[in-house]
Amino acid sequence: MEYDVIAPVGSGMTADPEWMLTLARHIESCGFGSLVVVEHAVMMAEYSSQYPYDPSGRVELAADCPVPDPLELLAFVAAATSTLGLATGVLVLPNHHPVVLAKRLATLDALSGGRLRLCVGMGWMREEIQACGVDFDTRGRRANEQIEVMRALWSGEPTSYDGEFFSFADAVCRPAPGPRSIPIHVGGHTKAAARRAGRLGDGLQPLGVAGEELQTLRRVMATSAEEAGRDPGSLELSLGHLVTRIDRSRADRLAEVGATRVVLAMSDTQDLSHACDELSACAERLGLAG
Repeated sequence: MEYDVIAPVGSGMTADPEWMLTLARHIESCGFGSLVVVEHAVMMAEYSSQYPYDPSGRVELAADCPVPDPLELLAFVAAATSTLGLATGVLVLPNHHPVVLAKRLATLDALSGGRLRLCVGMGWMREEIQACGVDFDTRGRRANEQIEVMRALWSGEPTSYDGEFFSFADAVCRPAPGPRSIPIHVGGHTKAAARRAGRLGDGLQPLGVAGEELQTLRRVMATSAEEAGRDPGSLELSLGHLVTRIDRSRADRLAEVGATRVVLAMSDTQDLSHACDELSACAERLGLAG
């Protein structure tokens, strides 16, 4: 089991360089696997979209909260760490052109020594995605092509693609991760997300689901993988928990339902000492090698 930590964007401190570097180094020293960062290209002061992970339909993140670009933040952290994994959770895929994104991701992966893992989502905020110039209703079909385009470009060889949304001929993208590629996990709570993970991804990070609903998504992912001629046993499952509540017993229960990774959310505290103490206590409960 791997244990990752989500940077506490709600604290408003993840764009503070000293605060963020101290936190990242502490996460690494505690023995956690990866730092996970979120994305919103823009937050909207007013929106009508329904946030699917809270009964209120409203996201808890304030519109004026600093939300740094995830890849820029991970590059900044990469230079100050040596073993810490670097992950998105989630990157809003419709906001990005896949050719440019493939280059950015491959560069970050190369310069960090192959430490990058990508978790992508389709996005829930129509207003954000439209602000990025993308049609909200076709983002799923577009995302399928985006993943295919990036996978193809990461071969480092001359690549052609002719799809509904993207088309090019004999393009070469280097540096390239080569045979390792860059892991792409799919985040979401729908069967469409599970199908995408099985057909095109390396794993699923279900959001806001548990019990039979979670097992249904696992089955959908496995079936989709089999239909695509892929090995469902090679796909990972990342489940969430809280830094302050996780212990070995709870982690074992997550493993029993199929988790290979636990992505831990911190308290949204601005007190750096408190944040580091939270992480140290969590690492001790989990028996991580600090």
